[in-house]
Amino acid sequence: MDWECILKIMEEEARKRRAPALVLKKDRDPFKILVSAILSTRTRDENTTKAVERLFSRVKGIKDLRRISEEEIAELIKDVGFYRNKAKILKRLAESIEEIPKTLEELLKLPGVGRKVANIVLSEAFGVDTIAVDTHVHRIANRLGIVNTKNPEETEKELEKIVPKKYWRRINKAFVGYGQTVCKPIKPKCNECKLRDVCNYVKIKI
Repeated sequence: MDWECILKIMEEEARKRRAPALVLKKDRDPFKILVSAILSTRTRDENTTKAVERLFSRVKGIKDLRRISEEEIAELIKDVGFYRNKAKILKRLAESIEEIPKTLEELLKLPGVGRKVANIVLSEAFGVDTIAVDTHVHRIANRLGIVNTKNPEETEKELEKIVPKKYWRRINKAFVGYGQTVCKPIKPKCNECKLRDVCNYVKIKI
């Protein structure tokens, strides 16, 4: 499989179509990446972008987050799903650490942090070779027939076996951007997809 070609197609389409993922992942600040990843869980990408922009206009780091109340945080992030619960998580996060951990084990101990969030932080903030698998990555990898898995954790393990390590860090952003703009969860734009010739999902539809 030509991973360079697949990723370039996804990246170019995401750029051309102005995928929300490109907005969320520009900043390399570990704090902002961690908070953005937590807020993005079970939330539409467009709503995450709104909440992130509003929150970071007031909050620049852990100390700022610690200073404001849970109610203020909730108001700032009200666009995301389960925003009251996420406000509690962010408040607990601010009170439990002074800086963002740099290992998977330590990140997974933080409130609201699972494998996807931890891997995004490691990859985007610290340059660690990881594959962060969210619903977009899981869906597209299965649609294309790259893997045949039941959940994101299985997908992560399978992708690690077949994707050359030099591409691991590009997987999440490329797949997410493509999933936001072309290979959508509902009504994917198969007629516009430049990967349709190698896609199992298209063959099944036909």
